[in-house]
Amino acid sequence: MLTDPLGRTIRYLRISVTDRCNLRCVYCMPPQGIPLSSHDTIMRYEEILEVVKVAAEQGITAIRLTGGEPLARMGITELVRMIASVPGIHDISMTTNGLLLERFAQELKEAGLKRINISLDTLKPDRFSRITRGGSFEQVWRGILAAEKAGLNPIKLNTVVMRGVNDDELSDLASLTLEHPWHVRFIEMMPVNNQEAWDDGFPPINQIFVALSEIKQRLAVLNLKPVQEKSGNGPARVFSIEGGQGKIGFISPISEHFCGECNRLRLTADGNLRPCLLSDLEIPLLPALRKGEDILPLLQQAVQLKPEGHTLQQNQRTFTRCMIQIGG
Repeated sequence: MLTDPLGRTIRYLRISVTDRCNLRCVYCMPPQGIPLSSHDTIMRYEEILEVVKVAAEQGITAIRLTGGEPLARMGITELVRMIASVPGIHDISMTTNGLLLERFAQELKEAGLKRINISLDTLKPDRFSRITRGGSFEQVWRGILAAEKAGLNPIKLNTVVMRGVNDDELSDLASLTLEHPWHVRFIEMMPVNNQEAWDDGFPPINQIFVALSEIKQRLAVLNLKPVQEKSGNGPARVFSIEGGQGKIGFISPISEHFCGECNRLRLTADGNLRPCLLSDLEIPLLPALRKGEDILPLLQQAVQLKPEGHTLQQNQRTFTRCMIQIGG
């Protein structure tokens, strides 16, 4: 078992498979873009598989594939199939922007993917295009329906709440759970290298954050009821609307952080282990892999270096990587 100095058992590994994306969301990527990693510095699928095997031997049971956009990497369904064959891995999920999901949903299910999270910050096509810098809402919606048809359940829709951007749609988004068995999750925006001005027409960056307490207050009219059972491996607090088919989750990494329950490590596309999303601390894994060295000590080191919690409330700052380079 991988247990950190605070007694938290690590059972969940999030793996970024690429730093490339076919969208350029304003809170995820700076206006000028990012320098992309070269082909040689990105982990090969066989290297990712080796990490998964070692992690599984130490008690990791859940894997989430992220990006960038994971479906933008060629052969991604084969990686899912490879991971699904690893003894001890019981849950494989993916976070995607949904643009390519209509094409890949059935393949992913057949390869062994269990569940899917889809970013959806608005139900308005014009607004969707502005937030994503050119994305198609209709294409993503078709992807959501394709994932539902393929049986990638429960489908979770991730909404980053932004004042003056999409905070007028909270009730509409939550109400999707009345007619669909989906999970709509409202997420506080995290200041991960996105604190410079966004594009024209967006509010000043210091006015965009909306705390969980305000999000809940705005949804009070829906009379949400708490749901007791745990939903997946993540930190969401889960509720439902009476008579609804789906669930509503709240993820508050800033105002009501959940660090004491953190059960995960992150692996970047260029082969660095991150003990904490909201810390720049990384342990290079790729050099050891390519030398054929034992990577278990590095995995154990990452677990031992997990901080008690982040310090964003005391020190709001940007990071060396933006969200697209970490995978969330």
